Amino acid sequence: GKGDENTIGSEGISEAIRKARLDSTVKAIVLRVNSPGGSALASDVIWREVKLANKTKPVVASMGDVAASGGYYISCAASKIIASPNTITGSIGVFGVVPNLKGLLNNKLGITFDNVKTNNYADFGTMTRSMTKSEKEIYQTEVENIYKTFISHVAEGRGMTTDQVDSIGQGRVWSGTDAKNIGLVDEFGGLEKAVEVAAKLAKIENYKIISLPIQKEPFEKILEMIGGGSDNAMLKKELGEVYDYYKYIQNIKNMNGVQARIPYMINIY
Repeated sequence: GKGDENTIGSEGISEAIRKARLDSTVKAIVLRVNSPGGSALASDVIWREVKLANKTKPVVASMGDVAASGGYYISCAASKIIASPNTITGSIGVFGVVPNLKGLLNNKLGITFDNVKTNNYADFGTMTRSMTKSEKEIYQTEVENIYKTFISHVAEGRGMTTDQVDSIGQGRVWSGTDAKNIGLVDEFGGLEKAVEVAAKLAKIENYKIISLPIQKEPFEKILEMIGGGSDNAMLKKELGEVYDYYKYIQNIKNMNGVQARIPYMINIY
């Protein structure tokens, strides 16, 4: 999707990277990443655009507080990866979630289901029953195949073997310091450092910076709040710090397919 002010979407970010790649006046790209990950498919779509861009001009990934799992997935195709010593990164791994609401629906709400299907897998992934043994095996195979793709991308981008990546992968989370020691990060620094590295790789001294995607004007944001976002704003005000957990639960409910994300919340103090 396109994402919003607080989340990235594969469609919006891919379009922005593609636009920068095709623009001859853009000499280098700095990809700012501050994400614990998300959909494995969305991560792969963005990774592809980063890789294509990196073939024509330098792409430097600049990691924020968290750039893990899907956040690292999209970064590994960059020419250089810049992070801070305290950045939470790595988490090279994937998982899948298929909720089973049968007990809740049957026992608590008194709702039961009867279904008619044309073959054994016609209702594969339904939340109204437990998965069969063969369905679990199919889903597990999909998860393992996506993980293999993930580590192969990292191996290609970081000049490692897949075995080396697997030995530091399997969902392990690393600090920026450890990530640099094991070859997942190139240098320490913030966004300014990443811009300097990108300019050096592009062999340019005089330049101006353009931010993509273009941020919405404050007035436009106010109109959105008045229109559809007022409920969210009110909820955020009432819940305070708990709002982040509420959002996380909402995200879990909306998960589709295999996920490349940290399966827990990280707070940095």
